[in-house]
Amino acid sequence: MIIRFLNHNIKFNLRFKKRIREKLIKISEIEGFLIGEINIIFTSDINLLKINQKYLSHNYLTDILTFDYSVKNILNGEIYISIIRIRDNSKLYNVSFDNELYRVIIHGFLHLIKYDDLNIKDKIEMKKKENFYLNEFKDLFIVINKAKI
Repeated sequence: MIIRFLNHNIKFNLRFKKRIREKLIKISEIEGFLIGEINIIFTSDINLLKINQKYLSHNYLTDILTFDYSVKNILNGEIYISIIRIRDNSKLYNVSFDNELYRVIIHGFLHLIKYDDLNIKDKIEMKKKENFYLNEFKDLFIVINKAKI
């Protein structure tokens, strides 16, 4: 069972890696999955745009791309996250950077668990799951807020 946090052409220091791993493991257990090997890769808008163009033939910016290599109930995959999109979206949605980051990590993780957001019904279901599991990260928000005092 491996969950790695990596940077690709960007400087970013993810805090609370161990606790985030624990949260993701708990989510996978609740959903009935095991974790094989998952890489969560933080990158820039430009890098994510290039990946989006090359592998999905999409020519637009996004906050996250998930590549699912799972086999049966064992989760394997890569989750690419644009730190710049997270920062901009946190301002747009008037939430903290950490809140938006955790939401997007959960979103990518839910894609590995086979949730999709291609139509309205699936988007609603996925958003409910995101909000439900974001609640699992509440204790991290408390730690973060205390660190700012």
